[in-house]
Amino acid sequence: MQDTQTAILTDFFSQLSLAPTSALLLDYDGTLAPFQSERNHAYPYAGIVPILESIMHCGKTRVIVITGRPVHEVQTLLDPLKSFEIWGAHGLEHLLVDGTYRQAIIDPNAAMSLVRAEDWLKISGLSSRSEIKPGGIAIHWRGLPDAEIESIRTSTYKSWKTLAEQPGLKLLDFEGGLELRVTHPDKGDAIAEILKNLDGNVKIAFLGDDLTDEDGFRVLNGRGLSVLVRSEYRETKAKVWLKPPHELIDFLKQWLNICSS
Repeated sequence: MQDTQTAILTDFFSQLSLAPTSALLLDYDGTLAPFQSERNHAYPYAGIVPILESIMHCGKTRVIVITGRPVHEVQTLLDPLKSFEIWGAHGLEHLLVDGTYRQAIIDPNAAMSLVRAEDWLKISGLSSRSEIKPGGIAIHWRGLPDAEIESIRTSTYKSWKTLAEQPGLKLLDFEGGLELRVTHPDKGDAIAEILKNLDGNVKIAFLGDDLTDEDGFRVLNGRGLSVLVRSEYRETKAKVWLKPPHELIDFLKQWLNICSS
C-alpha cells in the first residue's frame, strides 16, 4: 500500500508542478484540526494556518473548506486566515471569497422534522449536547464514558430513526456523535458544483477524514486526488491515506513549494 501511495502522490505533485492553476479542498474537523470535547476549542494543528495563507498568497491555488460546521464557526477557528471560500453545513451554506453568502432552501416538511428532533433533545435533557445548524441537528458525546455514550446513542437513534425515514432526511454517524440532516446537499454535491466551474486542466485534491467525506471522495475520483486524513486507517474511497499532523503538514508544504517555485 505504501509503494502505491508514494507513486500516486509523486504523479500528482508532478502534474501539479505543470498546472497553471489548482484547487485545494479541505474538510475541517479531524482534517485540519484535531477533535476536541469542547467543539469551540478545536483549533487547527500548529503551523496549518501559515501554510494555507502562503498557498493562497501564491495566487495559483483556490483554497476551499468543505465542512459540516456552519460557515461562521470555520471563520472563527481559522482566524486570522481571511478571504477563502467555505462550503458549510455539508454544502448547504456557501461563502465566496468576496463575501457573498448563499444558503440552499430547506424543504418545509424536513425543517419541521428537525424542529421535532430538537424538541425531543430538550425533553430528554440533552440540549447541552446538541448543535443546531442550517439543515441539520447533531448530538455530540465526545469525551463521555462508554456506557453513557451508548445510552445517549441508543435513545437518540431510536427517536430520530423514524424522522430519518421521511423523504429528504438522513441520519449520519460521525466521529463523536449523530446527526439528522437534509439528504441534499452533501459534500459530494458541493464538490460536484465546484468541478462544474473548473477547467479540466486545474489540478484538484480533497482532504477529509469522516464518513461524511466519502461523498466527496466518490465524486472527485477520476478527476482529482482524494486523501483520507486519519490517525488510523479505515475502509475508504480515498486513494491516499495521510496521518495527521506530520504527514498532513508535509503534504501541504510540498504543495506550497510547488506553487512557490
